[in-house]
Amino acid sequence: MKVVLVQDVPGLGKSGDVKEVAMGYARNYLFPRGLAIPATEGTVRSVETQKQAKAEQAARRAQRMAALAEQMGKMTLTFRAKAGPTGRLYGSVTPADIAEALQRELGLPFDRRNILTDPLRHLGEHQVPVRIGAAQVVPVRVRVEPEE
Repeated sequence: MKVVLVQDVPGLGKSGDVKEVAMGYARNYLFPRGLAIPATEGTVRSVETQKQAKAEQAARRAQRMAALAEQMGKMTLTFRAKAGPTGRLYGSVTPADIAEALQRELGLPFDRRNILTDPLRHLGEHQVPVRIGAAQVVPVRVRVEPEE
C-alpha cells in the first residue's frame, strides 16, 4: 500500500515522502497515529507542490543570508571604553554590546548567544565570529578604542 508520510518516521522516511508499506503497518500503526495518509493522486500532487514551495523558500532564505553575510563582512563596529596604560580595558565589550550594535546598524534582531566570542578586554581590532544561520558564521571586525 502506498502512503504519504505526514511526519518523519524513524526507519521509514521523512515528511512528504511517498512510501510503499504493508497494509497492516499502515492501517494499525501509521494511520491511527496520524503519521501517514493514503497516497492518492491529489495527496501526492499536494505534497509535491508543498515540497516545491519549501525549496523556493529555502533558496530565498539562503539568498538573504548571503546578502547579510556580505554586508556584515564589510562592517566595522567601533566601541569606546576606558583603558589602562597597557591597553587593557577597565571593563569589557561583551557579546550583548556587540549584538546591540549589530541590531542598531542592520535593523535586524541579534541574540547575544549568536556572538561567538568571550568579552573583549583589550584595545585594538578584533575579528568576532557571528552566527547568522543554522550553519553560517560570519566574521565581523570590532575596533575597541580608548575613551578620551
